[in-house]
Amino acid sequence: MRKLFVFLGVVLATIGSAANAQEVVSTAPMQMSSWGDAKTSEIVDYMPEISLDTRLGYNQNFSERSGRFAGDGLYLDINGYLSPNLSYSLNHRIASSYYGDDITGFGATNWLTLTYEVGSFAFTAGKDALLMGSFEYDAYDLDSYYDMNSAFYNALDCWQWGVSAAWYPADDHEVILQVANSPFGDGFDMFSYAAGWRGAWDFYESYWTVNMWQYDAGKYVKALNLGNRFTFGDFMFDLEFMTRSDSMKGLFCDDFTFLFAPSYEITDWCRAFSKFGWERNSSFFYGEEADNIFWGVGAEFFPLKGNRDLRLHAAWTSNEYTCGNALDIGVTWKMNLTRMFKGILTKKRN
Repeated sequence: MRKLFVFLGVVLATIGSAANAQEVVSTAPMQMSSWGDAKTSEIVDYMPEISLDTRLGYNQNFSERSGRFAGDGLYLDINGYLSPNLSYSLNHRIASSYYGDDITGFGATNWLTLTYEVGSFAFTAGKDALLMGSFEYDAYDLDSYYDMNSAFYNALDCWQWGVSAAWYPADDHEVILQVANSPFGDGFDMFSYAAGWRGAWDFYESYWTVNMWQYDAGKYVKALNLGNRFTFGDFMFDLEFMTRSDSMKGLFCDDFTFLFAPSYEITDWCRAFSKFGWERNSSFFYGEEADNIFWGVGAEFFPLKGNRDLRLHAAWTSNEYTCGNALDIGVTWKMNLTRMFKGILTKKRN
């Protein structure tokens, strides 16, 4: 706990230093990519966006007839610019019960990246999520309900060191290449390779990738991941298919996941969601062959008007992989340290 307070003191000191430096104005254009749409601005705000994110609640497992209060973690999130074209991003688990025992060092870091953008290209280096064509897999930890997710989501370690390059051929389209350490190897000379495409239209978003994950010398798991998102007004649903195998012959039948995840924004303060999935698990990944059915329904509530930093949730989940039917009730909140410190400085100046 003492280390945490010292750490937070350093973070607040960093915000204070950045606050004094944020008035810097650059005459160079700033390239900012949002789905590849390069935008130009003459002002670069070097003030980093810093927040602490957490989620806690109560989980009742009816299959095991047990329940407990617990927290899913405390995450530090920092995003900012070093120059008009050079940005950085950090997400670090200060504490996390979901990952079991306390992890120290870079093992507790989800991502730590440095990105350089020039024209229609972006180059990223550091620790990042493996490129995976799945909206389920791409979700932030605290926005995901683990027992409602696939076995594949819960089994593969996605946070790996590597490099990636992105090309934005048109507005709302992105082509990505990634080389990173393999999730199946702890030693040297074990890599993963991925190529992906993300696109967006009025009502449809695509997130497709082909992957190769090395598990032995000259041997790879091949994967095809097809994430699709459809939005019609306040109604949205994801339709995804992911398949993987250590042989091309078994690519579409040995190990795959299919899921359907609809959601509906009932009001500004209430969102209903659900997920239904089926997957076939091979002995290569899980030690035995088995089919897994997973599903769940729930609702999220946002009590602060015009602000979603505070969220309440209730969800019923069922998952054959985690062997349980459970009710999860909790609260998630984002403590925006940058906004808080800016408010303090404004009051002092006034």
